[in-house]
Amino acid sequence: MRVYFFVALFAIGISSEVYAQFTSDLNSAKAQGITLYNQFKAASAVPFLELAAQAGDHEAQYYLGEALRKKKRYITPEAQSAYEASALQGDIYSMIRLSENNNDLCVVMKNCPEGRKEPTEWRKMALDAAGKEATKGNAEAMYLMFRLTGDDKWLEQSAEKGYAFAQYYLATGYRDGKGFFLLPSSRADVVQRLMKASAEGGYPPGMMAYVETLAKKNDLETLRFWYEKAAKSGYASAVFGYGSYLSKNPSELGFSYEPVKSYALISTLLELDGGGGLLKYAKELLPEIAAKLTPEQIEQAKQMSKEWKATHPPLSYFPDKL
Repeated sequence: MRVYFFVALFAIGISSEVYAQFTSDLNSAKAQGITLYNQFKAASAVPFLELAAQAGDHEAQYYLGEALRKKKRYITPEAQSAYEASALQGDIYSMIRLSENNNDLCVVMKNCPEGRKEPTEWRKMALDAAGKEATKGNAEAMYLMFRLTGDDKWLEQSAEKGYAFAQYYLATGYRDGKGFFLLPSSRADVVQRLMKASAEGGYPPGMMAYVETLAKKNDLETLRFWYEKAAKSGYASAVFGYGSYLSKNPSELGFSYEPVKSYALISTLLELDGGGGLLKYAKELLPEIAAKLTPEQIEQAKQMSKEWKATHPPLSYFPDKL
C-alpha cells in the first residue's frame, strides 16, 4: 500500500506539460529508432527503441525485436521478450515473427517455461487476430493473412482494397512470371496498373517500380514526376538516382542540369553508413560532381543539403516490415 501511495502522489505531482514532454520524448525516441532501423543501422537503433519499448509501445517492441534479431542474426532471448511483450498487446507482426521461431532452444528441447507459448500457438493467435481484422475490410490484415497462409486470394484482396505494399508485392510477382496471362502485353498492363496504384498509395518502392514501367513506354514526363516524388519521400535509392541524373548534361531521362542540387542530394546519403551500399556510390560520385562546381557553389550545395534534410522525411531503404 505504501508503494502505491507514493506512486499516486508522484502521478498527481506530474503536470500535464511534463507528461506531454515525456510522451513527446518517447515518440521521438521511437521515430529515431525506426529511422535508424530503416537505414540498416540495427545496432544504433536499439537504445532508442528500448526507451519506447520499456514504456509499453507495442510497435517499438516489435522493431526492438527486429533490431536485436538483425544485430545477432537470430532471435535472441532479448528479442524474444520484446516480441512477446508486443504480441501480448495484439501486435500481429510480432505474433507472426514468434510463430516462425521454431529454432528456439526451449522449443527444440521441449522444455519451455510453463506458460510460454510455442510457435504453433502464436500462429493460431496471429491467424485469429488477422482474420478478425480482415473480415472488417482491413487491407493490411488481408496481406498478413496472405503471409500466414500463402493463399494468393488474400494478397489479391489486399491489393484490391488499396494496400499499397500488397499492390507492389503482387505486381512484382506478376512481373517475375507469376500467374497466367494470355498475352505478354496483358501481363505488362496489369503490372503497370498495380504499380501505379502502389505509387499513388504513397509507397516509395512502388513509385520507383512504376517509373520502370514508364521507362519502357518512353513516358519520360510522367517518369520524371514520380522519380522526383520518390526522392522527396526519402527513398534512398531514388535520392541517389535523382541526384545522379541532375549532374548529367544532357540527362537521358530529360532532367534539367542542376549540379549544385545534385551535389546537395548525393551529400545527404553520406549518413547511410549502416549498409545498403549507397554510401560507397555516393562517395565515388561526389568528387565527379564537385569537379564541375566552384568552391562557392559547393558551399551553396552543403547549405541546400541541410535544408533538404530539414524539410523532407528521413532517408530510408523502406525494407519489408516482415
